[in-house]
Amino acid sequence: MKKQIIALSLGLVSLGAFAQKSELKAAEKAIKKQEFNTAIVSIDAAEKLIANADDKYKAKFYFLKGKAYAAKKDYKVAADAFKNLFDFEKQIGKDRYSSDAKPMLDQLIQEVSNKAVNLYNNLKDYKNASESFYLTYLLSPKDTSFAYNAAISATQAKEYDTALKYYNELKRIGYTGIETKYVATNKLTGKIEPFGSKSQRDLMVKSKQYIKPENKLSKSKTATLTKNIALILKEQGKTDEAIAALSEARKQNPKDLNLLLNEADMYVKLKQMDKFGELMTEAVALDPTNPTLYYNLGVVNFNQGRADDAKKYYQKAVELKPDYADAYMNLAVVVLDKDKSIVEEMNKNLSNFKKYDELALKQKEVYKEALPYLEKADSLSRNIDTIKTLMNIYEVLEMDGKAKEYRGIYKSMR
Repeated sequence: MKKQIIALSLGLVSLGAFAQKSELKAAEKAIKKQEFNTAIVSIDAAEKLIANADDKYKAKFYFLKGKAYAAKKDYKVAADAFKNLFDFEKQIGKDRYSSDAKPMLDQLIQEVSNKAVNLYNNLKDYKNASESFYLTYLLSPKDTSFAYNAAISATQAKEYDTALKYYNELKRIGYTGIETKYVATNKLTGKIEPFGSKSQRDLMVKSKQYIKPENKLSKSKTATLTKNIALILKEQGKTDEAIAALSEARKQNPKDLNLLLNEADMYVKLKQMDKFGELMTEAVALDPTNPTLYYNLGVVNFNQGRADDAKKYYQKAVELKPDYADAYMNLAVVVLDKDKSIVEEMNKNLSNFKKYDELALKQKEVYKEALPYLEKADSLSRNIDTIKTLMNIYEVLEMDGKAKEYRGIYKSMR
């Protein structure tokens, strides 16, 4: 009885080997005829039996599977098949198909890469470009820049969860983005120019058209990864996580003004204006000729009740940018803020004519001080608010001609 069982088992193995050989032969014939769907049916049938196949059949299976799926443009399955082939033949120490498969895999990678670039640059289809860039990276993991391009594309497509996944993958593999740039100086123009490769650069130097060949390393993108993660978290409304990421990015690149301003914006959203003000002060130290930074400091100080400090910052803003309409308007607002207490006192002294008249004169002085700022703001950026405010001030200051003129403008803008 045991002999019968052994004989039956051997018969099953023989049948399996015959079936594998038959299916692979059918797949090979179908591929030659470019009947790739038929080939895949045979390959799928052979795959169920491949675990127990002889080495030569396993190698051939991986090779044929790669060829068939490559022809169908199923890049991921094809690449996995070729990689299984390379690993298997390396393991057994025989190269039956790897030499033929290597250029096929390279062609796949090139096709997917070209597709990704076309989707991004020409079709502006950032979502599918992102998928193709990431697939290129999966097909060729050593080319980590494709994962970076995938993250950038996903961000462009507003596919933020996908972008975060790719950025975190880049951080996990220690991506820096540092590249060697091959440059030389053009003898005719004196300008330093980059080349696509060292051999190309060296050839141009040899032609005597270029001199001073140099290899330069590009800047690390490590801080950029963290910054981009933070900005995505900000877009998703994950404020606390975004602040933590921005803080980390700023440690890596403390002189990056954009990082600082984005962190400051987070504190505005959290209504933590003290922290916002601190960061604006840091920003001014980094970029002391930026009028917008002084304007923001003016806003912070005015909202915190420090009108004199606010006025100084607004004045610095218009000094740096003489056509800064918003800063002129806010200078007027700072001055006119004094009017609140004067009006309160006037209302308390309605029956005290002497005191009331003194306060009215004081109010006019405030309006006279604010007037040049308002007129400048109106001349730079006219809107219904500047017109209405000026109309009211002209009336109080008894500037009848101006009051009438602005009353007409106001009616036409309503």
